[in-house]
Formats: sequence, structure tokens, C-alpha cells
Amino acid sequence: MKNAVSTAMLANFFSQGAVCSNGTRVFVHRSILQEFTSQLVERTKKLKIGNPMEDGVKVGATICKMQYDKILNYLDIARKEGAEVLCGGGPVTPDNPDLAGGLYIAPTVLGNCTDDMTVVKEEVFGPVLSILVFDTEEEVIRRANDTPFGLAAAVCTQNLSRAYRVISKLEAGSCNINTFNAYPAVIPFGGYKNSGIGRELGEECLNYYSQTKSVYVETGDPWCPFE
Repeated sequence: MKNAVSTAMLANFFSQGAVCSNGTRVFVHRSILQEFTSQLVERTKKLKIGNPMEDGVKVGATICKMQYDKILNYLDIARKEGAEVLCGGGPVTPDNPDLAGGLYIAPTVLGNCTDDMTVVKEEVFGPVLSILVFDTEEEVIRRANDTPFGLAAAVCTQNLSRAYRVISKLEAGSCNINTFNAYPAVIPFGGYKNSGIGRELGEECLNYYSQTKSVYVETGDPWCPFE
């Protein structure tokens, strides 16, 4: 459970949530919903907010005022559409008085989310995690794929057979098992559907900077059926 919560936090709060490959939709099986949510909220509330150059700080400021306002608007819409703010949910002032007036948003966990909510369907690009409940493997695969995007995905489970089976059916180009946003330089990175064309990193990336030329050299007499 601890590792699953860690993975969810990595998928949403790294770099204040300003990561293109974030996993903002966190599907949780109904049987572990209460325990997972409790641990997630407890750990999220402990995240220190402030100057990321200071020891212990885990969450910095939003990159600009326009994005700050956009994230807060998404949170307002989420409330109106029925999401429950389990922690965070708005601006926060760090302990350091020198940072007063900064563009800081508390890492947010939303419960009671549904697939048709705006905050679930669109890219927030901020520290906002949406919990969605599922009951069966087939159901969660269908719902996970019901999006025009497909950059990244992850599966957390102790059953590797299930992990490989589910990952193979997810329509996403960059996938992790039991972690998130782990992309070594040798692994191609890119998405499906509306999440981009081509790949970065890995040998596959080099192919996009190359043009193939085929040359066949005959060292003897050429074969020719014509007299």
C-alpha cells in the first residue's frame, strides 16, 4: 500500500504537478479505497511547501500567475461538479514570511470523482490528484482508455502477471509498473492518440534524426534473364 501511495504522489506532485506525463487520474480498487485514501491524504498534508532550494521543501511555487489562476479555476469547477476536497484545494502561504504573496497551491487530493468531471477529463498541469473507484480489471482498462490522450500510465500491483496483462491493454506510450515518471535515457518516451507524434530518448529517437539510404553492391556479374 505504501508503494502504491508513493507512486500516486510521484504521478501528481513532482515539480508542483507541472509535468506533461502526470497521472492525474488515480484509479483505486474499491476494496482498498479507504486505506489508500487515508494514507495518501496523511502523507500529502505533510508535504512542506516553500523555496525548493531549502532543506525539506517538497513543493514550490506555480510557474506563473496565468497557470496559478487556471489551476484554481479547475478546483472551483471540481467542487461545483461534485468532487470532494480531501486535502489542499487552494492557495497556501508557506511558513517563510519572505514567500508571502507567492503563487503557492497546496497539493490537492480530490475524492468522489467521476469520469465525466472536467478536472478528470482535462490536463490541470498542477498539484491536483483525482481518485476514481473501480471494481473490475476490465472496467478500469476501459475507463482508463476512454480519453483522447495517451502519454503515460502505470499499474501498481504485487501480481506481475496482472501488471503485464493490464499494461499491454492500456493505450499509452510511456508506462511504468509500481512507480511513475521513471524514464531512463535508453527508453523511448512518447504517447498515443493526441499525446504527440514520435519518440524522445532511446535508439528510436535517433531514427527521427536520420534518413535511411539502401545500397546494394554486386561484386560479380549481375543476374539478368535478358539475352
